Amino acid sequence: MKQKVFAIATHPDDIEFMMTGTLFRLKEAGCEIDYMNVANGCCGTDRHEIEEIIAIRREEAKEACRYMGATFHESLANDLEIFYEKNLISQVASIIRQVAPDIILTQYPYEYMEDHSNTTRIVVTAAFCRGMKNFAVDPEVKPISKPVVLYHSLPYGLTDSLKRPVAADFYVDVEDLIEKKSEMLAKHKSQKEWLDVSQGLDSYLITMKDTNREIGKMSGKFKYAEGWIRHSHLGFCGRDDNPLVDILKKHINA
Repeated sequence: MKQKVFAIATHPDDIEFMMTGTLFRLKEAGCEIDYMNVANGCCGTDRHEIEEIIAIRREEAKEACRYMGATFHESLANDLEIFYEKNLISQVASIIRQVAPDIILTQYPYEYMEDHSNTTRIVVTAAFCRGMKNFAVDPEVKPISKPVVLYHSLPYGLTDSLKRPVAADFYVDVEDLIEKKSEMLAKHKSQKEWLDVSQGLDSYLITMKDTNREIGKMSGKFKYAEGWIRHSHLGFCGRDDNPLVDILKKHINA
């Protein structure tokens, strides 16, 4: 049976920066991939009105999702309006129950930006509630009992919100996938163009590659890598469950 992997991040392009090499590896291994940005990217512009940029970024995210061959899920909130509150938890929990993933990939719990940290808290709680009959989800979906294993990517900037460096439990080799990562990230054209003006040509893509190169150095083995931290098993899965390592053992530094 195919393993189902659900990548859930904050803004359109966050998945591409820190997760897509691993997702391509999982796709190659036969996994089914679902893709969701909780925020719609409405603040990622200096030229478009809000409804216009929401529509643009939605189409860019859908195009990136199609490039990977993943299943797209709609965003739920505006940028800077992601708070750890019941409505968003209920909505994300409903989607998790519908997808019924074996693996969830999400962001680091203590990121430089509160949207990122709040998204991670929401995802963790929503996954924890997947089997709770008396927790109301929106829209209503029956609870599921299957285990799920959660993993956190390294934070953007590779430090927590207090500038402390963050290391991973293990690293995934993405050297041969770095151009595919770049092509998928480039689907977010509005962000690339915006940052080309403010930071220089292709800075968006260069930053992604530089980040993955730095993670490669952290691995002690790979030129380009992505790093992952396994969430506690309590309430989610068995103590020794580690499917990301099991599936990708040829491509990790363990």
